[in-house]
Amino acid sequence: MSVRAAVTRFPIDADAQEAAGLPWGLTVTPFASKDENGVGPAYGSNGHLLPRCEHCYAYFNSYCEVDQWAWNCSLCGTLNGLSSEAIARYSVPQSSPEMLSSFIDLELPLDGSEDEMTQAQPVYVAAIDLSSSEEFLELTKSALLAALEALSPGALFGLATFSHKIGLYDVQGPIPVVKNVFIPPDADRRLSLELEDVMPLLQFLAPVHTCKDRIAAALETLRPITSWERSAGAVQGLDGVLMGGRGFGTAMEALFNYLGSEYGNTFALARVFAFLSGPPDYGRGQLDSSRYGEQYASKRVDADRALLPEQTPFYKDLATIAVQSGVCVDLFAVTNEYTDLASLKFLSIESGGSLFLYSSTDDSTLPQDMFQMLSRPYAFNCVLRLRTSTEFKPGHSYGHFFPDPQYENVQHIICCDSYATYAYDFDFANNTGFSRHSGEQPVVQIAFQYTVMEQSNSEMVSSTRGKHTLKRRLRIRTMQFGTARNINELYDSVDSEVVLSLLVHKVILASLDQGVREGRALLHDWLVILTAQYNDAFKLVQYKNGNSMISQIDVSFSQCPQLQPLPRLVFALTRNPLLRFHEEGVHPDFRIYLQCLFSVLEPSSLHRAIYPELTSYSSPDKQAYPRHSLSRAALITSGSPIFFLDAYTTVIVLYSSTADPSLPFPPPQDCLLRKKIKKLKEERSITPKLMFIRGGQDDPTAFENYLLEEQDFNGIGFVSFLENVTQSVADYLK
Repeated sequence: MSVRAAVTRFPIDADAQEAAGLPWGLTVTPFASKDENGVGPAYGSNGHLLPRCEHCYAYFNSYCEVDQWAWNCSLCGTLNGLSSEAIARYSVPQSSPEMLSSFIDLELPLDGSEDEMTQAQPVYVAAIDLSSSEEFLELTKSALLAALEALSPGALFGLATFSHKIGLYDVQGPIPVVKNVFIPPDADRRLSLELEDVMPLLQFLAPVHTCKDRIAAALETLRPITSWERSAGAVQGLDGVLMGGRGFGTAMEALFNYLGSEYGNTFALARVFAFLSGPPDYGRGQLDSSRYGEQYASKRVDADRALLPEQTPFYKDLATIAVQSGVCVDLFAVTNEYTDLASLKFLSIESGGSLFLYSSTDDSTLPQDMFQMLSRPYAFNCVLRLRTSTEFKPGHSYGHFFPDPQYENVQHIICCDSYATYAYDFDFANNTGFSRHSGEQPVVQIAFQYTVMEQSNSEMVSSTRGKHTLKRRLRIRTMQFGTARNINELYDSVDSEVVLSLLVHKVILASLDQGVREGRALLHDWLVILTAQYNDAFKLVQYKNGNSMISQIDVSFSQCPQLQPLPRLVFALTRNPLLRFHEEGVHPDFRIYLQCLFSVLEPSSLHRAIYPELTSYSSPDKQAYPRHSLSRAALITSGSPIFFLDAYTTVIVLYSSTADPSLPFPPPQDCLLRKKIKKLKEERSITPKLMFIRGGQDDPTAFENYLLEEQDFNGIGFVSFLENVTQSVADYLK
């Protein structure tokens, strides 16, 4: 569990927080195997025996004071009695993880018999759009063949297709058999019969280790539905054009109900991989994709605001059905047409899944992303709870979870991998703040309860089923923070990457609520206020009139190194497609994809995605400079022949036009640069697209688009941005 705070020394009270102008909060990556310093938890068992505070329900931890019979809660100070079992256990402190470490991971007992625990198997279902192209299906087949290699032998796999009908595949016999059920074209009509009546679920779900070849054979039989089939199943539009054929909503609803019948019996979590090549336009949950064109053509409507909210609650409601059925949905959209991900995104993010968008089949990393996603461990049925000491409290929480309907500050996460990150900001509980004189420090405790599925080493139960064991665990991290005695100490404790994370969450919410323009305005105003507060705190502006005042304003935070990255990060964020305007050519689906991606990235990864890292090499085996600013001047002055740009989703190697022709291009597989690229790919939650560009021969536009500090088509570059901020600060200080 990695936890990073925006300031490692907390503001002493609400006045100090306001004067600083900084967001106050933290990010947490609960299923990360180690903390932010690379240290793992102390492991143990009997998590249900861990003492809890009678007043605030916090867990006993290594910061609590213990005497022979009782302990003081480190969060609220309550004196709690110890049971006789706990007294005996804590008489030998070395035997208890909670006495040895403030970061622990304890096993919990599971409800149900041992037999029920071992019968639960991992279940995976692929739902494939046949209202698509041959290229789309070839890419999907490649992705699923990669997925089959990553699945554990005891897993069950189901293959389904959808168009104007739903196809269910039985691959357990000698040849694949498909059974179809037609989807009613109307948006308010369900299927005429249950999928269980079309094919029994346990006939549909095939064991991977015995049926892998037959699943692959079934995939080879997939073909796009023909125009004749599409017209036979379609409905006629107002202008006589045949509409429809992609009954995605009806198919998903039917699949969730189908799988839900065996939730808690055959499986503890089912993952549905939904492959989509365009907008759902048939049956339940059909979407009006024409609204994109209408808004784009209209000058009277703010398209940046109109295209961000969902047009129907259908998919949000469907996510609730998925959760109740024990289903997590990963949505893979391979399309460059408007698909309205603003409506569809809830199906994946609220069920604990991921949303992927690929604009083309040509250079898509879909197969690699599938393999990566299924190769890494994940937890499910998770509960995340953050508690604080009494002087402050959690404010907003951010991330892909759903809040508990009954308890405050409790979040449920259906499926969580080791990359998924969540954020919280803090508020003071009263006007007093933290004591300046007492030795008590602010405390944060994060509890993460989760289930993992482990494949047993024992013999197979039968020829068709592997044996899996469910393990329920409780991971707890308790942290003490110092308080800043003055604003200098507060500024010196800033983590600019965490500040960026909190800002991104806030501007995404503002964009969804009030539009992209409002999100940009919020970001600009925040930087102006922070700069003004900093200049005021350091008393840098003496004369508050005319040009002499502007010349005194320090917009580069020269007296505070921890704040210095922030102007560049804020500028880069305003240049990111997340906050670019509709008329600048940003596709609304791409913006939604970025919102979903940025909402789960841990701070260092988000930094890369917002302000890419540019490194130079004197040869493929020797690094020249570790970091450059994203400007042409930096390229020219470095004099290096090779540049490596890491933008998280894209990685580019550029050989300059003046590079020695004897340098091998592309870089050899065993060189230092290639090793770095390989390591990056292994450590990423998604596979970055890799590009090699040879200056003077290849088009360098893809690389130059990342030189963010250059002027854009509005004539705004980083220098003019700082000038604008300076003027705004002067106006603010007046």
